[in-house]
Amino acid sequence: MSLTLLLLFAFVAGLLLLLAWALRGPRTQAKPGAISKSFESGDRLHVNSLPQIRQALDVADYEFLGQKGGTALQRRVRRERRGIALAYLSALRLEFEDLLRMARIIAGLSTEIVALQEFERVRLTAKFMWSFEMVRMKLLLGFVSLTQLDALSNLISGLSVRLEAAIKELGEHAALAAELASPPHRRGIGLT
Repeated sequence: MSLTLLLLFAFVAGLLLLLAWALRGPRTQAKPGAISKSFESGDRLHVNSLPQIRQALDVADYEFLGQKGGTALQRRVRRERRGIALAYLSALRLEFEDLLRMARIIAGLSTEIVALQEFERVRLTAKFMWSFEMVRMKLLLGFVSLTQLDALSNLISGLSVRLEAAIKELGEHAALAAELASPPHRRGIGLT
C-alpha cells in the first residue's frame, strides 16, 4: 500500500470519529419544558452577553490593569475572565443543542416543512463543534479569539432565525388546515 492511500484512510477514519463524537447524545437529559421555556422567554444568552464577553477579553483592559495594578492583578483578572468566557462557551453549546432538538421536533411535526435537512444538521453540528473546541482550546491556552467567538455566535443566531421562520410557517399551515377543517357556515359559505 502506498503512503498516500494510508494517509487517505487515516483522514477518513479521523473524519468518521469526529462525526461520531459530534453526533453523540447529550450527557444529561434536558428537562421536559426546558426548550419551550427558553423560546417563550426570548432570552438568548449569546445575543445578550456577547458584548460583555468581548469587553472582558479585550487586550486593552489587560494592558490597563498591568499599568495600574501590576502584573499579579493582571494575571488574576485574566484567569478569572477566561473562566467566565469558558462558562459562556458552555452555555453556547447548551443553547446550540437546544436549537438542534427544536429542529428535530419541527421536522417531526411536518413532513412538508423541514427545518433542517439531516445532512445540514450534521454539517452545522460538525462546524459548531470544531469552532467550539478551537475557541475553548485557545482560551485554555491563554489566547483570545474574538473572531471565532463571533463566528460561533453568528452560527447560533442564524440557526435560531431559521427555526423561528420554520415555526411561523408551521403555524400558518396549522391555521390554514384548521380553517379548511371548520364547518362551511363558519367560513362564511352559505349552503342555501
